[in-house]
Amino acid sequence: MPGMVLFGRRWAIASDDLVFPGFFELFLRVLWWIGILTLYVMHRGKLDCAGGVLLSSYLIVLIVLLAVVICTVLAIVCVSMKGTICNPGPRKSMSKLLYLRLALFLPEMVWASLGAAWVADGVTCDRTVVNGIIATVIVSWIIIAATVFTIIIVFDPLGGEMAPYTSAGPDHLDSHESSQLLNGLKTAATSVWETRIKLLCCCVGKDDHTRIAFSSTAELFSTYFSDTDLVPSDIAVGLALLHQQQDNISSSQEPQEVISHSPGHPQEAELDAELENCRHYMQFAAAAYGWPLYIYRNPFTGLCKIGGDCCRSRTTEYELVGGNQLNCHFGSILHTTGLQYRDFIHISFHDKVYELPFLVALDHRKESVVVAVRGTMSLQDILTDLSAESESLHLDTDLQDCLAHKGISQASRYVYRQLVDDGILSQAFSIAPEYRLVVVGHSLGAGVAALLAIMLRSSYPQVRAYTFSPPRGLLSKSLHEYSKGFIVSLVLGKDVIPRLSVTSLKDLKKRILRVIAQCNKPKYKILLQGCWYELFGGSPDNFPTELDGDDQGHLTQPLLGEQSLLTHWSPAYSFSSDSPLDSPTKYPPLYPPGRIIHLEEEGASGRCCSLFC
Repeated sequence: MPGMVLFGRRWAIASDDLVFPGFFELFLRVLWWIGILTLYVMHRGKLDCAGGVLLSSYLIVLIVLLAVVICTVLAIVCVSMKGTICNPGPRKSMSKLLYLRLALFLPEMVWASLGAAWVADGVTCDRTVVNGIIATVIVSWIIIAATVFTIIIVFDPLGGEMAPYTSAGPDHLDSHESSQLLNGLKTAATSVWETRIKLLCCCVGKDDHTRIAFSSTAELFSTYFSDTDLVPSDIAVGLALLHQQQDNISSSQEPQEVISHSPGHPQEAELDAELENCRHYMQFAAAAYGWPLYIYRNPFTGLCKIGGDCCRSRTTEYELVGGNQLNCHFGSILHTTGLQYRDFIHISFHDKVYELPFLVALDHRKESVVVAVRGTMSLQDILTDLSAESESLHLDTDLQDCLAHKGISQASRYVYRQLVDDGILSQAFSIAPEYRLVVVGHSLGAGVAALLAIMLRSSYPQVRAYTFSPPRGLLSKSLHEYSKGFIVSLVLGKDVIPRLSVTSLKDLKKRILRVIAQCNKPKYKILLQGCWYELFGGSPDNFPTELDGDDQGHLTQPLLGEQSLLTHWSPAYSFSSDSPLDSPTKYPPLYPPGRIIHLEEEGASGRCCSLFC
């Protein structure tokens, strides 16, 4: 940390990232050197054959060359272990050592090529010697190929633009030049991220919605990462430190006071009723995922139960559209919900960006028309999730600032058009006019279900929504308050999705920068301790923390060490709040829908639940 500058460009690797790769290469090189030395000492008397002089010269030069490489790698490892993440001063000689190490690859490649040519020239020496030299040639080329692959991995496409300013002082650029540089860098970063996302999602399609989602996702990633001089290992270190800090604070906190109500208390009765509704409607949210989730939940019997449905052809008066393996999906839905075939009005597994699968069914037990929306299960759904800007909802209410997550809002509009414009709800209520409307979903489907209930409330005043693990960054403050009257959200334990939003990610970024700046240990020690803690547990390390005391209100003021982690043209460097992530129009603070029931496991058995209004 920061990213190293070599050959006039920045690379996605820091000078303290070479401890573990260096040790690994050192281990292989030493074994290789010992093997070649043993081969030469034990078999040099058998090299008096035709071509033996060349092979003997090859082994001697290779032994010397490997010794030089081992010494260089050892020096790289020793230097990489010095200093801390925010104090790269003790590692200032690293670039020279890396230039030397890369220069040694040239004689290695030449010598490996000559070795291959000499062996292929029909040498008639002892077969053991020849096989040993063939092995050394193969190992040489494997190491060279691995090095090329590593260079490709740590290549930063924006390194050429960032390098001139990576180590520049904060006063190196005036405000106008800084703004121009940031805009240019953001444009280049967005283009790079869009190319990466298109390659990753090459099979998704090329319609207008997909292109919009690509651009939206690329802009989110470029905005989030473009103003920090972090490498991937820095993020891993920050997450490891934060995890241990949070566990350390949790273990030292007093148990929270539990407020109990006497039996029959209205709030307790309401909570019990809502928990029963959540338990009932959760089956519909799970059914919307189709056969993959059913097989996952029933790994030994699931395939046997729905196998017959997969092979059976059905004719139906109801609509079953979109996707593949529709009969398998329908079989799993029947087993999950316990409903009859005739109870389903519409089942769709049509899956595109901003267009989610959903089902509509008659639930006679609760006397309700249930709309269940599927959650994230495909690349298209992930792109919908990552379209995280805000957009306005046009509702028949007097509410101000009706904003919602763009991707989820677009998906809600799609389901709304199917339900209302295509007459699906009208068909359902023509069969059961006295039933009430209930909308359910999990994860992404929970967000769509919440927005769908808000959009349908003017036409169906009795609508209710039960959302399971809804995303946090969904509704503006006014819509959040409005939704409390008819939406209930269920959150289980430490589930990350109900805590995930652009705002929380921005806060996480600040905390990572802060905890890295405060830490005075080398990166390799933190990674070793972090891996040990994640795998085997134990007592969290007592690192300095910003999560307690009076520092909570000062996260917007970077520490001196924290500034070294920010690019000097970053708005956060100068303590301003002009960062795009802070934009009140594109990424305003968003909230989860409705009232929240938080279920948390208490001890080895039993559950403690809380209802927050």
